[in-house]
This record gives sequence, structure tokens and C-alpha cells, in this order.
Amino acid sequence: MAQEERQPASPRLILLRYSGEVSTKARATRRQFTNQLVRNVKAALASVGVSAPVEQARDRILVATAAPEALGVLARVFGLQSLSLAERRSGASLDAVVAAGTELFREAVQGRRYAVRARRVGSPGDAPFRNRELEAALGAALAPGAGRVDLDHPEVTAAVELYRGDAYFCLDTRAAEGGIPLGSEGRALALVSGGFDSAVAAWQILRRGVRLDYLFCNLGGRTHELGVLRVMKHVAEHWSHGDRPLLHAVDFAPVAREIQAHAQPRYWQVLLKRFMLRAGEAIARERGAEALVTGEAIGQVSSQTLTNLASISEVTPLPILRPLVGSNKTEIIDQARHIGTAPLSAVVGEYCALVPRQPATAARLETLRDEEAELDLGVLAKVLGEREDLDLCEVDPEQRGLPGIRIDRVPDGATLVDLRTRREFASWHPEGAVQLDFAQALEAYPSFDRRQTYVLYCEFGLKSTHLAELMRAAGFTAYHFAGGTGDLRKLLG
Repeated sequence: MAQEERQPASPRLILLRYSGEVSTKARATRRQFTNQLVRNVKAALASVGVSAPVEQARDRILVATAAPEALGVLARVFGLQSLSLAERRSGASLDAVVAAGTELFREAVQGRRYAVRARRVGSPGDAPFRNRELEAALGAALAPGAGRVDLDHPEVTAAVELYRGDAYFCLDTRAAEGGIPLGSEGRALALVSGGFDSAVAAWQILRRGVRLDYLFCNLGGRTHELGVLRVMKHVAEHWSHGDRPLLHAVDFAPVAREIQAHAQPRYWQVLLKRFMLRAGEAIARERGAEALVTGEAIGQVSSQTLTNLASISEVTPLPILRPLVGSNKTEIIDQARHIGTAPLSAVVGEYCALVPRQPATAARLETLRDEEAELDLGVLAKVLGEREDLDLCEVDPEQRGLPGIRIDRVPDGATLVDLRTRREFASWHPEGAVQLDFAQALEAYPSFDRRQTYVLYCEFGLKSTHLAELMRAAGFTAYHFAGGTGDLRKLLG
């Protein structure tokens, strides 16, 4: 059979293009990156149940499948610039390529503005004709029945790649995320809260080829953990192909209580962050991680001023990567929408139990060290020893939640407990509600009437969830109002 008549047995496949940061590397580094990329591609395919041969070449990766789910998952593999569902035909002669292109693109260009784009990949000698020759010939062949040629704003692009003697007709092309292959740049540990910032920061570092494990310092109980698990499991399953990240869940409530009991309130948040970084360093060294990652941005909250960031960072010699340091909140939320964590993070909120009225915005190191001299630092070692290490690829978050603790109504005769500040309570509260700030409520609830039903609420729902968990464990009938104060006010007016 003549070469121009040769047809592969399975001509439809997915064509993967390396990101510029992979293709421009020196030979040894490029080989390392592409080998890792192929491993990640295979892991991504396996995650959606697709079994297909993967062929690695210098300029492209070819995946012998046309499964729609493969296109979607491969677009989320870091180190790829774009990918196309393509039809492979012989590229031995101009006539053969034009005939195949006419067959494949004729229907798509009917009545529409179109352009033909031809590209030779690899050695110029692979095709006996020039790109412009192909563009002109195929464009003319497609003209009957099509709209006009529009090279600037076509509705349909008939794209053809000439590669190693074959022609690849790109039927569905989509952008990928670029970056470098996950696993090319070692391992780090990311501190996460379930909010928008930490998940986006983790994604930014994953895109730079760094494997990540995660540390969650839990201040909000089982329901807060459930929210964090949902967010980070999404990141693990959709963006961490080729790795099995762990979430290290540490009950940080004893650390918070120690700080609240013995330190000045204005330093609570900065001291808490210092303890979190200490916890991160300890786990990072266990896991062989070379850096810590946080979602901090300059000036976003009082603990993230330049002075406070410097004072917080002082506790560890490990590099602290802050990829969002110059980002606006709107930019971070837009990125969270892109990676798919925004709707999950929106219901997690921020834990609000350690927010003093006048937090320090320029905490001096000497002052912080004096404050820490009054604390029992052994509490950190204790909570680290009791932590839970969760495989994000296996854990089912929904099996770890507390059923029935959330409520979106107020039962008749229930006692409403407001966990906000007195000022916030005075601005609005339901008739008959009892105000206790969170610290007071933690001390007072054992003396509550156990015959009553309690509905707890706070700004965002985390403090109320935590207290409801504790009360239930002690035998009370307690719920937290889903959605926090805002949704309760809409309900009651």
C-alpha cells in the first residue's frame, strides 16, 4: 500500500502539546519533565477509568482514545499548553492531506466564516510541501458551501498539524493550564483553612510542579473539618494527578485556649499563626517537605501586615511561599471559580472565635516572645501527637460529618443563643435571644437546662457549629443555624 493511502487502524486520538516551560528546557531537564508528565497523564486517565496507550515523543504526547472524559481530565494536567481531539491521516502528499481535510471539515464550515491553520512540528523535511501551500489548497477546497474566509475572527478554524509523516486534523482544541509537571519540583506543605485563599494558593504551587500535603489546624470542630475536606479533596482529585496528598488534621482548640487564657487579646491572632507555622514545620520535616505554603496576601487582614508577616515567619527556617501575596480578593475568588473550589469554600467561611476588638497590626518580636514565655508550648507537641492523617484520594468527607446538626428554621420553644459580640447583638437580634460570646458560651453551656432545645448562631456559622457539636456530645439537644446571622435575619425579618 502506498504511503499516502496508509490509514491507521484507530485514527482518532488526543494530541497533547507541552507547555513552553517544558519544551524549552535543556535536554536532560526536558527528559525528566516529559517522563514525569507522561506518568501524570496516565494517572489522570486512570482517575476517570480510561485505559489507552500513551505515546511519548519529543514534541508531542499522543493518547490513543477519543473518550470525552479523557479530554476533560487531561486539560487539568500541569505541564500541557493545549490539547486536541484529532484525526490522524497520511501526510505524505498535499493531495492526500487536502482530501482528508475536506472530508473532515466540510460540514463544520458550512455557511460560516472560516480559516485554515497549518503547522509543521519537528523537522521541516517531514512534509514535502509548505504550510502556506496547504492552507491555500485546503481553504479553496472548503470554499464551496462555506461562508467567507476570515483570518482574523473565524467562527471555525480548520487546524492541521504535520508531524512525523502524518497529518493531524484538530477537531476539538482546548487550552490546558501550562506550568510544569507535578512532581518535578519536590514537595511542600500547605496550610489550609477551607477558604478561598488557601486553596488557590495551593493550586498555584501545584502548577509549579510542587507536590503538596496539607495541614489543617482545626478550630471549628467536625463540621469545619468537613468543609475543608470537601475543598481539598476537590483539589486532590481534579488537580493532583500523579500524587496522593495527605491532609494532616490537627485539633488546634487546645492551642487557642492556651493563648486566650494567658496572652493579651490583641496578640491572639499573630501568636496563633506562629503556632500554626511551628506545627507546619514539624510535619514538613516528617514528610520531607522543603517549604511551607500559605494563602496570605499583604494587608488583607490585621495579621497580614508586613510587620506581622515578618514576626510570624520568624518561627521557622523553612521557606514560606505566599503565591497570593500581591493579589486582590476579587482576583482570588475568580481563580477559585476557575479551579472549582469557590462554591465549596463559600460555605466554609472563616473561623471567627479569635478576633479581638483591637488586634495588633505591628507586633514586635520582643513582645511576642514575652507573650509566649507565659504559654505552655508543650500543648503543641500534644496536639501534633494526636493528629489525624487523611488520604485525600480515599477519604469520604460525607462519612465524617455530624448528621442533623444544621437547621434552617427555629423550632417552637427553642432557645436562641447569639455567639456574636454585644455590639453586634445590639445592632440586631431575634426577640428572646440570649447573647454569649464564644468564650463565655464554652464555659457556660454545661450549666444550661438540658430539657431545652438550643439553636445557636454566629456571623458565619463556624462558632455555632463547634458549640453545637460540644453540646451534643454532652447530651444536649442543640443545632446550629445554617448560613449564620444573615440567613437568620432573612428568615425572621
